[in-house]
Amino acid sequence: MSAFFDRLNDVSSPRIGLGCMNLSHGYGQYVPEKEALQVLEEAFEMGYRHFDTATLYGGTANERLLGLALKTKRHQLLLASKCGMALDAETGNRVIDGRPNTLRRQCEESLKRLKTDHLDIYYLHRLDRNVAIEESVGAIGRLVEEGKVGAVGLSEISAETLRKGNAEYPIAAVQSEYSLWTRNPEIALKEVCLELGVALVAFSPLGRGFLTGLMEENTEFSTGDMRAGMPRFSKENLPNNLSLLTDFKALATRLEVSPAQLALAWLNAQGNHIIPIPGTRLVTHMRENLSAETIKLEDATVVQLNGMMLPNQVAGARYNDAQQADIDTEEFAG
Repeated sequence: MSAFFDRLNDVSSPRIGLGCMNLSHGYGQYVPEKEALQVLEEAFEMGYRHFDTATLYGGTANERLLGLALKTKRHQLLLASKCGMALDAETGNRVIDGRPNTLRRQCEESLKRLKTDHLDIYYLHRLDRNVAIEESVGAIGRLVEEGKVGAVGLSEISAETLRKGNAEYPIAAVQSEYSLWTRNPEIALKEVCLELGVALVAFSPLGRGFLTGLMEENTEFSTGDMRAGMPRFSKENLPNNLSLLTDFKALATRLEVSPAQLALAWLNAQGNHIIPIPGTRLVTHMRENLSAETIKLEDATVVQLNGMMLPNQVAGARYNDAQQADIDTEEFAG
């Protein structure tokens, strides 16, 4: 298996990691620094050892936060960040840039913000369609050879792009949205990751909060919450999608686990190369998510879950047109 798994083993990390974006980015309400530092301290104390961030998140604020929170624990954890997508300082717009010089510069800046001399894994956050994947991967590979990065990762890419990148330099992990109601990796990426010994790091494993079962039809998203612009969460589509949760929540009740725990246990049952990284701002949810590590589902239960929330049952695309244009993942027909 890849260097990614080696590092997880070195730090005795649970299968479930922590996506840190929510503290600084994406959902409208951000946690004040003092409170966020306490949240990350408690996450470490309860057992999290895999912390995931990116240059993009909060316009570098999330990396700065993790640098403050984890600098004294650096040797005890797997630290991941991402390059190739950032917020323009003047316009606030996302900019995708996979040119080698940009990736090197962003790495140097990330290391300073994270108060470390190396990252355990560095992902290309998005494929730059104007730069060959081999060029971007090769640039991160050179950072590995210089000791600034432990391993190369890719994010939101297709199986074909993974093969091309891996032929240039070994890819240790791929991040992709994967959950019970987002099955895109099952089209091709999941199997190719298994074939190549690559970790499939599942972000948004709780469906951006949907699979917690706490969302309601009249949910109002705050300003800056990315879900407000996602078709699945629109007022037209959300009622249909919430109806898909009825059997799922009933099963969770019967098994005496929370819906979130059931969703994570299902992902863990999809293969040993699947690593979920749920994100949350709340310590109680962090503890709930981490405890899903110990839930082992019977084969019949996994089969039952496999038949729920199938792609043709979910109303609305997972991304709007602008977001979809930025990704390289396989999509289901229709």
